[in-house]
Amino acid sequence: MKELNDESTGADLGLAPNLGTVSARPAPDPVPAPDPAPDPDPAPDPDPAPIEGAYSRIRMRVGDEGLQRLQGAKVVVVGLGAVGSFATEALARSAIGTLRLVDFDNLQPSNLNRQLYALKETMGCFKADVAAQRVKSINPACNVQGMRVFFDATQVDAVLEGMDWCVDAIDSLNSKVELLAACVARNIPVVSAMGAADRTDPMLLRISDISETDGCPLARLVRKRLRKRGVQSGPIAIWSTQPAVEVPPELQEEPDESADEGRRGRIRRPLPSLAPMPGIFGLAAANVVIVDIVGGRKTPS
Repeated sequence: MKELNDESTGADLGLAPNLGTVSARPAPDPVPAPDPAPDPDPAPDPDPAPIEGAYSRIRMRVGDEGLQRLQGAKVVVVGLGAVGSFATEALARSAIGTLRLVDFDNLQPSNLNRQLYALKETMGCFKADVAAQRVKSINPACNVQGMRVFFDATQVDAVLEGMDWCVDAIDSLNSKVELLAACVARNIPVVSAMGAADRTDPMLLRISDISETDGCPLARLVRKRLRKRGVQSGPIAIWSTQPAVEVPPELQEEPDESADEGRRGRIRRPLPSLAPMPGIFGLAAANVVIVDIVGGRKTPS
């Protein structure tokens, strides 16, 4: 059942507004129940082939060999929020043959302003389930593997085994550093999103080796922790030179502890965010992966 709060209205309860007495008017149709959560283990598609013509424009750009490389690539996306959902979208629409999608969380109303999978119908559903279902609708031939897990050191092998590329869209510092260090140790190329939530200027976005980041508080912490683990460089970072904004005290929100009940990760104060920049970070991360797979460089100049 939909969770209500002090701001819930009659519409939230499925009630018609009070318009006065109306005679001989039929009762409104009952509000339909929300769609059930996606099946985490859907039945195999009887004809798992790409939709005809779906990749003709990609083929024009990368040729037959490049398209074959994309279709043979195995990419894992860890974190399916604002950044990760848009990265996954671009990868799915670029004929990636295998996508492993990792996130332990479910969708909440606060996700609606920026996360691709957040819809009225998907509230409460696991992000990994919704993501996998959407990818299959885009490319039935894609081998989609949804994983409802919180990434930490115990999940390294399960998440990274057999992958050609990794997209890090984690917003937890400890998990992010663990993933980046694991990718470097396994020689798996990885592109990592730094702080995007409170940025607004796409002209200040940068793509570089993690060692070349400057001015991003999250990137600074990541660099420091990676150095302690012997990692000086390697991961590609998507970051911004725009300073983070200071939220006025009267606009700050307290962490929603109930949303994390029974899950993992520390409780964090919400950050301000507009829709465009996290999506741009995710699309930029996917572009790094795609260009490298078809023959480009891993570290853009």
